[in-house]
Amino acid sequence: MTHADFWFDPLCPFAWISSRWMLEVEQVRDVQVDWHVMSLAYLNQDKDIPDEYREMLKDAWGPVRVVTAAGRRHGAEVLLPLYTAMGTRIHNDGRGASRDVAVEVLAETGLDADLIEAWDDTSYDEAIKESHHRGMDQVGDEVGTPTIAIEGSAFFGPVLSAIPRGEQAGRMWDGAVLLAEYPYFHELKRSRDHELDFS
Repeated sequence: MTHADFWFDPLCPFAWISSRWMLEVEQVRDVQVDWHVMSLAYLNQDKDIPDEYREMLKDAWGPVRVVTAAGRRHGAEVLLPLYTAMGTRIHNDGRGASRDVAVEVLAETGLDADLIEAWDDTSYDEAIKESHHRGMDQVGDEVGTPTIAIEGSAFFGPVLSAIPRGEQAGRMWDGAVLLAEYPYFHELKRSRDHELDFS
């Protein structure tokens, strides 16, 4: 069994697609994924980013706080179902990450309704930063989410515009693992020329 760690912010569409890829990978390879939060708001707080992106990040703390609070109260096993319910609404349904969405998600996953109070509770931010750094510190300052660590070898990506399925997902995983094992490999990239497909 190969162990992988995956860091996500519920707002990130690329993490969402890669997370669905990892669920496919678990079906065709002997891989177990553990899920962890990171924060796009924290990552970008001191960066020179476009005004519209900074505006979007104003509400980015809320979803991550709710996920963190749920994990602290009920254990890490609730992170994936909570992320799945939240990500489906945010990305597939195009509803964005609002407090109302988080209320619905808590109800759907059977979690305590009062966890929504974490949305504005900055006391969770240190735990979020700690989780964030456990992932991001492995890959450096010039990356974001998704970040995946495989048996101690971490990388940013893959950045995908559609979800690989079945054996194709497995073959992509094999390639990612092979590249990640080589300590002198740093980047493989091309311009994105497809619309994002969450289906």
